[in-house]
Amino acid sequence: MTGDARPNQLGEFLKARRAELTPRTVGLPDTGGRRVPGLRREEVALLATISTDYYTRLEQGRIQPSTSVLATLAHVLHLPDHQRDHLFELAAEGTRASRRRPTQRAHPQLRRLLDELATTPALVIGRHLDILAWNPLAAAVLTDFDKIPAKQRNYARLMFTDPAFRELCLDWRTNARTCVTQLRLEAARHSGDTELAALVGELSVADADFRQWWAGRQMNGLRMGTKRLRHPVAGDLTLDWDSLTCAADPAQKLLIATAEPGTPSHDALVLLASWITDPDQPAQDASA
Repeated sequence: MTGDARPNQLGEFLKARRAELTPRTVGLPDTGGRRVPGLRREEVALLATISTDYYTRLEQGRIQPSTSVLATLAHVLHLPDHQRDHLFELAAEGTRASRRRPTQRAHPQLRRLLDELATTPALVIGRHLDILAWNPLAAAVLTDFDKIPAKQRNYARLMFTDPAFRELCLDWRTNARTCVTQLRLEAARHSGDTELAALVGELSVADADFRQWWAGRQMNGLRMGTKRLRHPVAGDLTLDWDSLTCAADPAQKLLIATAEPGTPSHDALVLLASWITDPDQPAQDASA
């Protein structure tokens, strides 16, 4: 994949997986006359909506696949979670840019801002839309982030895999597509990011909408704008979300939600803030 002397493990893995499937398994007619068991290359290419030449070169280790192609192949080849993860790991070995970056932690300046925003929901979002920190009111409005394992705290993962989060967002499709756009922009800037590739693979397998939008070309704008939520306690909320980029670490952003004073949404935020048992407690940190 990079022209060195390493074995073509990705290609061998793909060949082994397609050999285990039959046309009937993947919904194709079996025309017979097969010299070897399993799917043919052209059949895998057809199901993945890529050219046979592209797939052939991929199996031969002559090209580096994109994360969208890998996600599609994982779906086409019916890979379980552990094999899907292995597929992305093998692909990542083919690029020098695949080195893991240091663990993200919320910048101290953003942490201080969170602690000051006692009556305003706020989050710190890092690479891949990972949730790095939050204040108590953000947890009250969105979800109890502290109950989510640190490695699973990701905004896109919540959007596509958490049924309660999906019900919370009245404009779920718009919000979800914005998440896809953000991840696609990151993938374009960091093509060898193994953590991002694994996240894309996970969400592609978990959600058909994500899989379709990731493979598409339409890009939603990233302006935060207004979000409508249906909160189980506070009722319907209309919140204006905005983001501030950290000057010391541009990969981190502070997301802030506000409501027009005098509106029911503003009153609801005040009510939720009053229900927090200790309003002076410091913001919860995702690295804890």
